[in-house]
Amino acid sequence: MKKFAIAAASLFVLSGVAACGESATDKAAEKQADAIEATGEARADQLEAQAATAPTEAQKDALNAQADQVEKNADRKADRVEQQGGNADGGMTTSNTPSTH
Repeated sequence: MKKFAIAAASLFVLSGVAACGESATDKAAEKQADAIEATGEARADQLEAQAATAPTEAQKDALNAQADQVEKNADRKADRVEQQGGNADGGMTTSNTPSTH
């Protein structure tokens, strides 16, 4: 009987570990977030390239500031998408979900 109890407890623990994996919703949200970040980074790179050839220091600074803001906005949006994906499964896998605070 003792062996049965140990085996049952082991199965229970293993099933709990398996449930902690990423859900399909989490994976889809992560892919979408990665795409958002990549798009933001590409746009920021374009702005930085424009800044490098800008005729005045003020224009360079403005374009670089805009590039930074584009990246920050993309990161925030990506974090929201990942958080919503993590919350879609009832909070089962939100331990790896970024905070939007």
